[in-house]
Amino acid sequence: MTDEITPGQRFHAPTAWETADLEGPHIWRTLKYRRTGWQPGSTAIEWTATPDYCFPTAAGPVVQGGLVTALLDAAMGGACWTVLDNDQVFLTADLRVEFLRPSRPGILRATGTVVRHTRRVVFCAAELHDQDDRLLATSRCTQVVLPNAEPFGRHLPADGSGAPPEDARG
Repeated sequence: MTDEITPGQRFHAPTAWETADLEGPHIWRTLKYRRTGWQPGSTAIEWTATPDYCFPTAAGPVVQGGLVTALLDAAMGGACWTVLDNDQVFLTADLRVEFLRPSRPGILRATGTVVRHTRRVVFCAAELHDQDDRLLATSRCTQVVLPNAEPFGRHLPADGSGAPPEDARG
Protein backbone atom coordinates (compact mmCIF):
# COMPACT_ATOMS: atom_id res chain seq x y z
CA MET A 1 0.00 0.00 0.00
CA THR A 2 1.29 3.48 -0.81
CA ASP A 3 0.81 6.78 1.01
CA GLU A 4 -1.51 7.86 -1.81
CA ILE A 5 -4.25 5.45 -0.71
CA THR A 6 -7.10 7.22 1.05
CA PRO A 7 -10.36 5.69 2.21
CA GLY A 8 -13.51 6.03 0.16
CA GLN A 9 -16.97 6.43 1.63
CA ARG A 10 -17.43 2.65 1.58
CA PHE A 11 -14.53 2.16 4.02
CA HIS A 12 -16.66 3.54 6.83
CA ALA A 13 -19.04 0.54 6.59
CA PRO A 14 -16.65 -2.37 7.21
CA THR A 15 -19.36 -5.04 7.46
CA ALA A 16 -20.97 -3.99 4.18
CA TRP A 17 -18.55 -6.06 2.05
CA GLU A 18 -19.60 -9.43 3.44
CA THR A 19 -23.20 -8.48 4.39
CA ALA A 20 -23.87 -11.56 6.47
CA ASP A 21 -27.43 -10.50 7.29
CA LEU A 22 -28.84 -11.23 3.82
CA GLU A 23 -30.82 -14.29 2.90
CA GLY A 24 -29.81 -16.64 0.12
CA PRO A 25 -26.47 -17.76 -1.22
CA HIS A 26 -23.39 -15.66 -0.58
CA ILE A 27 -19.76 -16.77 -0.96
CA TRP A 28 -18.74 -15.35 2.43
CA ARG A 29 -21.45 -17.38 4.19
CA THR A 30 -21.09 -20.50 2.04
CA LEU A 31 -17.33 -20.81 2.49
CA LYS A 32 -17.26 -19.12 5.92
CA TYR A 33 -14.73 -16.43 5.03
CA ARG A 34 -13.65 -14.23 7.93
CA ARG A 35 -12.36 -10.68 7.55
CA THR A 36 -9.40 -10.30 9.90
CA GLY A 37 -8.07 -6.94 8.76
CA TRP A 38 -9.53 -3.80 7.21
CA GLN A 39 -7.82 -0.51 6.50
CA PRO A 40 -7.88 1.96 3.62
CA GLY A 41 -6.50 0.06 0.63
CA SER A 42 -6.16 -3.32 2.34
CA THR A 43 -8.25 -6.27 3.45
CA ALA A 44 -7.20 -9.56 5.08
CA ILE A 45 -9.43 -12.62 4.88
CA GLU A 46 -9.13 -16.08 6.41
CA TRP A 47 -10.75 -19.29 5.30
CA THR A 48 -10.53 -22.74 6.81
CA ALA A 49 -10.08 -25.05 3.84
CA THR A 50 -11.33 -28.57 4.49
CA PRO A 51 -10.61 -31.72 2.48
CA ASP A 52 -14.09 -31.25 0.94
CA TYR A 53 -12.54 -28.49 -1.23
CA CYS A 54 -9.49 -30.52 -2.27
CA PHE A 55 -8.44 -33.11 -4.78
CA PRO A 56 -6.33 -36.10 -3.72
CA THR A 57 -2.63 -36.40 -4.49
CA ALA A 58 0.04 -38.88 -3.39
CA ALA A 59 1.33 -36.21 -0.97
CA GLY A 60 -2.13 -35.52 0.48
CA PRO A 61 -5.10 -33.30 -0.39
CA VAL A 62 -4.56 -30.06 -2.33
CA VAL A 63 -7.07 -27.19 -2.33
CA GLN A 64 -8.57 -26.73 -5.79
CA GLY A 65 -6.98 -23.76 -7.60
CA GLY A 66 -10.29 -22.06 -8.33
CA LEU A 67 -10.96 -21.81 -4.60
CA VAL A 68 -7.49 -20.37 -4.02
CA THR A 69 -8.26 -17.84 -6.75
CA ALA A 70 -11.64 -17.01 -5.21
CA LEU A 71 -10.03 -16.22 -1.85
CA LEU A 72 -7.36 -14.01 -3.45
CA ASP A 73 -10.04 -12.29 -5.56
CA ALA A 74 -12.19 -11.63 -2.48
CA ALA A 75 -9.22 -10.05 -0.69
CA MET A 76 -8.42 -7.79 -3.65
CA GLY A 77 -12.09 -6.92 -4.13
CA GLY A 78 -12.35 -5.99 -0.47
CA ALA A 79 -9.25 -3.81 -0.75
CA CYS A 80 -10.69 -2.09 -3.83
CA TRP A 81 -14.01 -1.58 -2.04
CA THR A 82 -12.27 0.43 0.71
CA VAL A 83 -11.21 3.18 -1.71
CA LEU A 84 -14.54 3.60 -3.53
CA ASP A 85 -17.30 6.07 -2.83
CA ASN A 86 -20.94 5.01 -2.53
CA ASP A 87 -21.68 6.11 -6.10
CA GLN A 88 -18.97 3.81 -7.51
CA VAL A 89 -18.73 0.10 -8.31
CA PHE A 90 -16.00 -1.94 -9.94
CA LEU A 91 -15.66 -4.73 -12.44
CA THR A 92 -12.61 -6.96 -12.71
CA ALA A 93 -10.91 -6.42 -16.07
CA ASP A 94 -7.94 -8.70 -15.47
CA LEU A 95 -6.98 -11.31 -12.88
CA ARG A 96 -3.72 -13.26 -12.66
CA VAL A 97 -2.70 -15.90 -10.14
CA GLU A 98 0.63 -17.58 -9.54
CA PHE A 99 0.48 -20.83 -7.57
CA LEU A 100 3.83 -21.07 -5.78
CA ARG A 101 3.14 -24.06 -3.53
CA PRO A 102 0.21 -26.42 -3.06
CA SER A 103 -2.45 -25.13 -0.68
CA ARG A 104 -3.37 -27.78 1.88
CA PRO A 105 -6.37 -28.05 4.21
CA GLY A 106 -6.22 -25.67 7.15
CA ILE A 107 -6.39 -21.93 7.69
CA LEU A 108 -5.52 -19.93 4.59
CA ARG A 109 -5.00 -16.16 4.85
CA ALA A 110 -5.27 -13.80 1.87
CA THR A 111 -4.23 -10.17 2.14
CA GLY A 112 -5.29 -7.86 -0.66
CA THR A 113 -3.86 -4.37 -1.18
CA VAL A 114 -4.47 -1.48 -3.51
CA VAL A 115 -1.27 -0.84 -5.44
CA ARG A 116 -2.50 2.20 -7.34
CA HIS A 117 -5.84 4.01 -7.47
CA THR A 118 -6.75 6.33 -10.31
CA ARG A 119 -10.07 7.91 -11.13
CA ARG A 120 -11.03 5.02 -13.46
CA VAL A 121 -8.82 2.07 -12.50
CA VAL A 122 -7.72 0.35 -9.29
CA PHE A 123 -4.71 -1.97 -9.44
CA CYS A 124 -4.61 -4.56 -6.65
CA ALA A 125 -2.33 -7.35 -5.47
CA ALA A 126 -2.78 -10.20 -3.00
CA GLU A 127 -0.79 -12.88 -1.25
CA LEU A 128 -2.00 -16.17 0.18
CA HIS A 129 -0.27 -17.69 3.23
CA ASP A 130 -0.93 -20.85 5.21
CA GLN A 131 -1.09 -21.08 8.99
CA ASP A 132 2.70 -21.47 9.13
CA ASP A 133 3.06 -18.19 7.16
CA ARG A 134 4.36 -19.93 4.02
CA LEU A 135 3.63 -17.98 0.85
CA LEU A 136 1.40 -20.21 -1.30
CA ALA A 137 0.13 -17.97 -4.10
CA THR A 138 0.17 -14.40 -5.34
CA SER A 139 -2.29 -12.50 -7.47
CA ARG A 140 -2.78 -9.19 -9.26
CA CYS A 141 -5.86 -7.66 -10.77
CA THR A 142 -7.11 -4.59 -12.56
CA GLN A 143 -10.47 -3.21 -11.42
CA VAL A 144 -12.34 -0.77 -13.63
CA VAL A 145 -14.24 1.87 -11.62
CA LEU A 146 -17.74 2.61 -12.93
CA PRO A 147 -20.55 4.85 -11.77
CA ASN A 148 -23.11 2.96 -9.73
CA ALA A 149 -25.85 4.02 -12.15
CA GLU A 150 -27.33 2.95 -15.46
CA PRO A 151 -26.16 2.19 -18.07
CA PHE A 152 -22.67 1.56 -16.66
CA GLY A 153 -23.35 0.44 -13.09
CA ARG A 154 -23.55 -3.27 -12.68
CA HIS A 155 -25.88 -3.03 -9.68
CA LEU A 156 -28.78 -1.10 -8.32
CA PRO A 157 -27.82 1.96 -6.25
CA ALA A 158 -26.17 1.32 -2.87
CA ASP A 159 -28.47 1.45 0.09
CA GLY A 160 -28.26 4.24 2.66
CA SER A 161 -25.91 2.29 4.95
CA GLY A 162 -23.19 2.07 2.30
CA ALA A 163 -23.69 -1.69 1.92
CA PRO A 164 -23.61 -3.13 -1.57
CA PRO A 165 -27.05 -3.26 -3.15
CA GLU A 166 -28.89 -6.54 -2.82
CA ASP A 167 -28.14 -7.63 -6.40
CA ALA A 168 -24.38 -7.23 -5.72
CA ARG A 169 -24.16 -9.27 -2.54
CA GLY A 170 -23.43 -12.63 -4.10
